[in-house]
Amino acid sequence: MNTQTRKRIELPIEGMTCAACASRIEKNLNKLPGVEATVNFANEKAHVDFDEHQTSSHALINAIEKSGFHIAPQSVQLQLHDMTCAACATHIEKALNKLPGVHATVNVATETAKVSFMPDVSTKQLIDAVISAGYGATEISESGRAEEKARKQAAYERELRLFWISALLTLPLVLQMGAMFSDHDMDMLPRWLQWLLATPVQFWIGRRFYTGAWHALRSGSANMDVLVALGTSMAYGFSTVVMLFSLDQHIYFEASAAIITLVLLGKLMEARAKGKTSEAIESLIKLQPKTARVERHGEVIELPVEQLQVDDIFLVRPGESIPVDGIVTEGASNIDESLLTGESLPVGKQSGAKVFAATQNLQGFLKCRAIGIGASTQLANIIRLVEEAQGSKAPIQRMADTLSGIFVPVVVVISILTFFVTWWLANDFVTALIHAVAVLVIACPCALGLATPTAIMVATGRGAQAGILVKNAAALEHAEKIQTLIVDKTGTLTEGKPHVTDVLPAPSITADHLLQIAASLEQGSEHPLARAILD
Repeated sequence: MNTQTRKRIELPIEGMTCAACASRIEKNLNKLPGVEATVNFANEKAHVDFDEHQTSSHALINAIEKSGFHIAPQSVQLQLHDMTCAACATHIEKALNKLPGVHATVNVATETAKVSFMPDVSTKQLIDAVISAGYGATEISESGRAEEKARKQAAYERELRLFWISALLTLPLVLQMGAMFSDHDMDMLPRWLQWLLATPVQFWIGRRFYTGAWHALRSGSANMDVLVALGTSMAYGFSTVVMLFSLDQHIYFEASAAIITLVLLGKLMEARAKGKTSEAIESLIKLQPKTARVERHGEVIELPVEQLQVDDIFLVRPGESIPVDGIVTEGASNIDESLLTGESLPVGKQSGAKVFAATQNLQGFLKCRAIGIGASTQLANIIRLVEEAQGSKAPIQRMADTLSGIFVPVVVVISILTFFVTWWLANDFVTALIHAVAVLVIACPCALGLATPTAIMVATGRGAQAGILVKNAAALEHAEKIQTLIVDKTGTLTEGKPHVTDVLPAPSITADHLLQIAASLEQGSEHPLARAILD
């Protein structure tokens, strides 16, 4: 037996109802050549050791499907790098969907890919597919959020420095354009100096556009970087030829440098907008306490929330937030669960009741047993819901994605046609070239593919900050047709906190005296009505 060709995989199975189901699946799998399989009914998984030369992972899945059961698809979110426009997103989406059993949707605004895949495909294969397409990808995890935020911040600061350098080099070139509006057809700056200022902007600051264009063209597609690289290179190349051969023509170094600088400014504004829209998710994450008091070996120790394990006993004092999902084992209290339910009235909790991460313990002391930690908490589910809503595609976005996928080739063709038609009509090569470059440059910003996903990100993010969760982009799109809104509780529409609006004392007592008596009675209580009276 060649151990180098053998592979072990774990297949999650849906639909098993008894041990006989597991036996039937196991029997059908072991009929395949080179397969050794065991099926565990308890955890609903098949552990398969097989020879890849004799049986494929696809054949294993087919055998389970023929037995009348289903393989549960897995899902993962990938953080994408080096994307510049909607065409990049379309290209990555196609590269991922080429893999067998993979369904991927890429969001250009969040720079993420949500991928559903069968267990015979690994996360590494997904990342390799993105890298082969000319981009970068990493798996999004709870621990990686802070690292990703730091990486994006560092990238933003680096881009900001490059922009200011580019702006300083471009400014003299733009100022000397004033000569065009005067009667003197002379360059305010020597042409060699203009070339010296424009060259680092073109090939150092603008290197990202050449790199992005090369990756896109190498993999058989075209993105916005192709337009920027083509347009600025034509203007820069023509001006260099005019300078070297001392031709009696205008030069356009200021155009190539200004285009790159302005596109960089647009990228910075775009990155800043993306950063702000992700603040909603960050604010939800911050609701969970960072540490918890845990009872271990008869001692109470304070641990980071990430180190808690299922069945750990944790303690919650009055006024503290609950660190993870759990079940009350000792104590009684009222919990503010408005974060999850929108209901402002506290919920009474006694032994055996469930408590949830990030909800607030109002007055009693609680001892609880952890049942949901990390990504298994109710808060994590809400965060996941917001992320999925931000990454989902509205029906109208399908049209935008289709158009953005063919946008760049169409613009290039229009630019070429513009060049030849202008040359034929005006009989002037320089004018024709300028018009062709103008077509390429005007098309550069590509708001088409970015507008819809950015609008969805902003809407779902702002909604989450206001306590409104949107299931997906399709629901958000249909929401504009709503004519009547029916709600079932006042906390949904009000602030969720009662306030004393009027004091109506009996004739024998003053308003101040009545308030003093009421406040004395409510002192020490954490009930919402007591708080309103005390306030």
